[in-house]
Amino acid sequence: MMIAAENSCLRPIDRNGKLLCPVPDSYTLKEAELKPGSLLGLCPGKAPTSSQLFLFFAVGSDVQPGTEMEIIVEETVSVRGCLKIMLEKSGLSGDTWHLRKMDWCFEAGEPLCEEDATLKELMICSGDTLLLTEGKLPPLGFLKVPIWWYPPRGPWHHWHHQDQMDCTFAQGAPGDRQAEVSLHYLGDIEISEDATLGELKSQALTLPNFSEFPVPSPAFLRAWTVEYKRPGRLLRVHQQQLKECKLGKRTEICLEPLQKEEYLGPQDVLLRTQMRLPGKRAYALPMDLVWDTARGWTAGSLRQRVANFCSLPVEKIEIAKYFPEKFEWLPISSWNQQITKKKKKKKQDNLQGAPYYLKDGDTIGIKNLLLEDDDDFSTDGDDARRGRQNLLTLGRKESQEALRVQSSDNFSGAEMPARPRGPEASLSIRVGSFR
Repeated sequence: MMIAAENSCLRPIDRNGKLLCPVPDSYTLKEAELKPGSLLGLCPGKAPTSSQLFLFFAVGSDVQPGTEMEIIVEETVSVRGCLKIMLEKSGLSGDTWHLRKMDWCFEAGEPLCEEDATLKELMICSGDTLLLTEGKLPPLGFLKVPIWWYPPRGPWHHWHHQDQMDCTFAQGAPGDRQAEVSLHYLGDIEISEDATLGELKSQALTLPNFSEFPVPSPAFLRAWTVEYKRPGRLLRVHQQQLKECKLGKRTEICLEPLQKEEYLGPQDVLLRTQMRLPGKRAYALPMDLVWDTARGWTAGSLRQRVANFCSLPVEKIEIAKYFPEKFEWLPISSWNQQITKKKKKKKQDNLQGAPYYLKDGDTIGIKNLLLEDDDDFSTDGDDARRGRQNLLTLGRKESQEALRVQSSDNFSGAEMPARPRGPEASLSIRVGSFR
């Protein structure tokens, strides 16, 4: 096919064969970020000018690679104008659509709510992907919040700080604690950002699907954000305004039922505790524990709280945090203090930091040393899942090695000199508390 030079452009091609954003004619190779070995395609159509944007767009959130459409628009066009152009090109109509920008993990990000703002003002760049999403945006200052039901997985109760219970034989039959969390969608609510968390719970109770779950009052509900289809951050203060909870435009909420009213303070941390069943590699059903961290996030404080909770001497228990992504348990010892190599002094004993990263909703295994005195916290299910995970990891490594060998064979005859590495520099990262 013959392509006229004055009506053509160069487009980089990624490793999956996808055509990327056209390179402006005035760009140098460095500005275009082209490297030796880069693959370019000569395509019909002109590259965008310095005042234009080249955008990919698709309908819906389930976008298959290679199905996106392309468009060139002025960077000064408004979100409303861009939406209209994309609807026309897609053959769609109606006023029940809005735009979302695809995020870095190729999922629908937050909606572009400021419909009168220009794409430039919202920092939309050439090469970005916008998604045409069905549904009208809520009014300015309101949130459209999907609500999910978080069913309890055992007799989880709320216990005040002074409460005690006998953890030697926790209620419920022995079982593997690895049951997957299953959230049930209840519906969407529109609510003002000035409303409180309690008002959000009250409004959620009016959803038709909520009639299947009898809840006496909003105080019998615990609210969590939904992250990766699982409970994420605990929203604790009943009277806190939603705008103070730092909820994004795409935040989803799941509500967990309680057997008694709960009013958590800002220093309270909610943990799921499970008592190890002696002689069995299994745990009793989970029970809630509320830990007041006003005096610090120390291992000694947590161990004492757990000991009081279980009516056991603190020296007769061992506890460990569970890491579900690794199927591993990490024991928490009160003497766990590390010494920095540079300052040669003890670090502050803080379970929020490495290696525990303790947070709301974490599972704490408890072992009664009066009945069982060994250092094994794992279950048979943990061992099986770790084995499968190791096999998958080994398989990926072997596949990567085979691809590396094949690639080296293909390019052995045309090796290019390695680029010199720049000087290394130390990097210090501080992780703050977002509670």
